[in-house]
Amino acid sequence: MKLSKLLLGLMAGALLISTSVARADALDDIQKAGVLRVAVPQDFPPFGSVTSDLKPQGLDIDVASLIAKKLGVKVELIPVTSANRVPYLQTKKVDLVISSMGKNAEREKVIDFTAAYAPFFNGVFGPADQKVSGPADLAGKTIGVTRGSVEDLELSKIVPASATVKRYEDNNGTISSFLSNQVQLVATGNVIAAAIIAKNPPKKPETKFLIKDSPCFIGLNKDEKKLQDKVNAILADIKKNGELSALTVKWLGLPLPANL
Repeated sequence: MKLSKLLLGLMAGALLISTSVARADALDDIQKAGVLRVAVPQDFPPFGSVTSDLKPQGLDIDVASLIAKKLGVKVELIPVTSANRVPYLQTKKVDLVISSMGKNAEREKVIDFTAAYAPFFNGVFGPADQKVSGPADLAGKTIGVTRGSVEDLELSKIVPASATVKRYEDNNGTISSFLSNQVQLVATGNVIAAAIIAKNPPKKPETKFLIKDSPCFIGLNKDEKKLQDKVNAILADIKKNGELSALTVKWLGLPLPANL
């Protein structure tokens, strides 16, 4: 009996040791391999898409490449969808998820997040000559919005009675309404505003005020504090030196918000 207990104790100890040895540190693994594997979108411009020659492009692709550069390693871009980006992380197919992902309570149960790296919000946009800084300033204005969208629902709660809201069936209709001067302002997402800016209209839309804010975060596996701290330090540095803002201007047409 004593011998059996001793053997069981030794086996348990060996298991703990082997588990501890097997438990690798993600940051150390990345630096040892010389490669950072990043899940990125492929069908959600301007965050991620592919060119005609199948080359990845977008804000998330540039952020992934910049972080890898700051780590001193190569980047391996792995295309994902909204549905499989978290499973890819959990099964260790990728080290980070940089895929226009918002942070919420459900996701925080299974993965961790770094600081925010990109703005993603619904707001009211309009040209510089429209002096609007809040809902009250919409009085007497004409605002275009996509019917049934989040921004439509939120706008309905705050718009003054004297404002005129024109609802369009899709984002293309909302974009066209602004470009053709059918409306003075649009309530939409910053991605759609970027699509308007890309068309280079005479009056470019600028952010007037936010309706709903849901910035993008980088996802990583639980209990990888060294990697989390390192990526957060890189994000803080590229926010401070303007590199990250330059990328949001490039892809979203808007500078990085000061409060991000």
